[in-house]
Amino acid sequence: MKKEEKGIWVSWNENIQHEYDNLYKITTEKELQKVISESKKIRFFGNKQSSADIIAGVQSLVDIRDYNKIISYNDTEHLITVQSGIRLVDFIESIEAKGWCIPCLPDINTITLGGALATGTHGTSGLILASYVQKLRFVLADGTIKEVTEEDELMHALRLSIGVLGVFSEITFRCKENYTLHIKEEPQKDEVWMYNLKEKVQQYDFLRILWMPHTGKGYVITGDKIPEDTIIEENNGPSYLKYRRDVSKTLYKYTHIFPWFTAIANKTIALLFFNNKKEHKGSLYQATVTKSRGATLELAEWTIGIDLFPQVFKELKKEINKWDNNTFIHIPMDIRFIRKDKTWLSYAYDQDTVTVGCISRNSKTADSYEAFKTIERIFIKYGGRPHWGKRFKAKDKQLDKIYPKWNDFKTLRKELDPTNKFLNGYLKKIFNEK
Repeated sequence: MKKEEKGIWVSWNENIQHEYDNLYKITTEKELQKVISESKKIRFFGNKQSSADIIAGVQSLVDIRDYNKIISYNDTEHLITVQSGIRLVDFIESIEAKGWCIPCLPDINTITLGGALATGTHGTSGLILASYVQKLRFVLADGTIKEVTEEDELMHALRLSIGVLGVFSEITFRCKENYTLHIKEEPQKDEVWMYNLKEKVQQYDFLRILWMPHTGKGYVITGDKIPEDTIIEENNGPSYLKYRRDVSKTLYKYTHIFPWFTAIANKTIALLFFNNKKEHKGSLYQATVTKSRGATLELAEWTIGIDLFPQVFKELKKEINKWDNNTFIHIPMDIRFIRKDKTWLSYAYDQDTVTVGCISRNSKTADSYEAFKTIERIFIKYGGRPHWGKRFKAKDKQLDKIYPKWNDFKTLRKELDPTNKFLNGYLKKIFNEK
């Protein structure tokens, strides 16, 4: 175990910074137990890619990125057990080599698995990633080990815990047989992709809409399962599409000063980069997961029951298209779909949901980005739920109204962590703790 003293923890976008007294880089479970048991206040981190202030801000920090081994496979039951610091890319590539998959993957592959589970990371057209966990081994606040399986009621709380119930040590996933998707992409007017949306969610094996605010269009990505040897005439679009991020960065550079220019930038970007039809095939991982991303984005994401989504979308669209306010939103707003589950703090607890992501490409000025405030106000009004690893302002009283198991979770948290060892300043406000 390596230890550093007195330093400053900095997030991936450099907009969250905290001093710390001790930083531990652990490689074994015993080291993890020792550090937790001997610390008064402690948090843990992987690749620092959360937009929420949930990771640092306490005396002791644990860097779990070197705690990243594959422990075992069970070929008969399609189980894999790994240490919690493994990166998603290494985890997915290892199960694909076995001919397995997780049927709902997030947009990026650079996050650590433990962090992904703790914040409810998800993809589209399936369950949240944590729903595929079969067994958890985790370290409690006193340093002892507890194991929970998918049959235990406690698993419904642990699967998404924001790291306040304990620290994941070893994680066992129940995987599925891998499959091939035929992916089609094309722009559609809002009235087209919104028509019979609930039926489309059931129709496609993969459905994602990159909505383009201020343009009246969405870029629709669908996927159907096909035999692996099916021949597809691939069309990856013109070669200049690879410059989208650079062009976006340039066009959005001064939109914090001139918010109205966002509408013009969006129309330009949509015309250049979201105006082509594309077609290809591959596994879910190969065909849909981004393999790289620079530290340029700040994100908020809200979910809403699928039956309420048309009403919320109509109000959101009306609000952001007013020219008498500063709510102009950068392209794209990522619209995805999650199936209902029983995880207490899941966005999809007891309801099929639509998730709507909101990005600011000016990370340094994201605190004054009016869109984050507007999207939260509208979604809260309809009982929407925030993504735990992204930006939101809601606290205990509001969260109690939108998460049915909120008070049960708070009670359990106090039982497992009576001294609030795992709470930083940000989390204290969320749970209304001193």
